[in-house]
Amino acid sequence: MNVISNNNIKCTIALAALENVVDPEIGLNVVDLGLIYVVNFDEANKKINAAMTLTTQFCPMGESIIAAVKRVLENTFAGEEVLLELIFDPPWTNERISEEGKQFLNR
Repeated sequence: MNVISNNNIKCTIALAALENVVDPEIGLNVVDLGLIYVVNFDEANKKINAAMTLTTQFCPMGESIIAAVKRVLENTFAGEEVLLELIFDPPWTNERISEEGKQFLNR
């Protein structure tokens, strides 16, 4: 799992909070699935610029997962605007799953 960030401390806080967002079809959180690509903090403008993906472009729970990620970041960093971008380049692969996630999935 490799998340790009310009603030490692705040990113660690963000990822810890995002561990509560679970893909209901897989049963694993978005962090351990490797769905979070970028979490950057614009301190001057009180904005969080984040990028994430889904396991597939046609994920039936995609809208729900995206909304949950945005809501968790907004709640964790109250007063900051969250700009969340959904990207599919680079595409998600199961190699992005964390070691903990692989153990959970018995891979």
